[in-house]
Amino acid sequence: MSTDTASNTDRSLGRPARVARTFVALTVAEAVVVLAFLALTGTEVVSVRYLAYPFVWTNAAVLAVLYAEIPRPTNRWQFGALAVGVAYFLALCVAGGLVSTGEGAGLGSLTVTAAIPGWGPLVVVSGGAVHLSLVPFKLVGYAGLATLAYAAVARAGRGLLGGALGLVTCVSCTGSVLGALLAGVGGSSVAVSAVLSRSYDLSTAVFVLAIGGLWVGLRR
Repeated sequence: MSTDTASNTDRSLGRPARVARTFVALTVAEAVVVLAFLALTGTEVVSVRYLAYPFVWTNAAVLAVLYAEIPRPTNRWQFGALAVGVAYFLALCVAGGLVSTGEGAGLGSLTVTAAIPGWGPLVVVSGGAVHLSLVPFKLVGYAGLATLAYAAVARAGRGLLGGALGLVTCVSCTGSVLGALLAGVGGSSVAVSAVLSRSYDLSTAVFVLAIGGLWVGLRR
């Protein structure tokens, strides 16, 4: 193989290699943190897949944003796109159950609860005008989607179909609504539990599809 051919091959493999290295580094770091938490707290793992959800959401969002072309806002259109991205992030937070209206007034009280990394630390603000239930991996995932959506709008709308799919990532919260509806029409507790147990599976799949759709759109 000639030197020029080897050089071209190295360049073509550069991005995949960097993505792979970043993915491995993120996964190893996350695994170490989770294992350390489990060892120190003695927390019982009910299902391995619940440990994996934060890994999937966080890694997909971080890798997509790191290896996408995210323009800095420099003109009126791009600042408008930034406003769309912020609104999109807030919409996802509301749809995903992270933000809702409270029953009181003022700021309310802050509670921080330890949980398996990714699921926690869970920050809850309750008793005020706004109720917050901030799950770290969802915040990272929604921020990633919003960032990619901003970039898509800033580039004249490429990849917006992928962004629209992101709105469905609230399946994890609508599962509880569906469960209530099933109960209201005579659904058994077994049926409701089955729906709830798979809601995060579906929402994670849709989330990855949304991230992928936006990223591919931005690469065109």
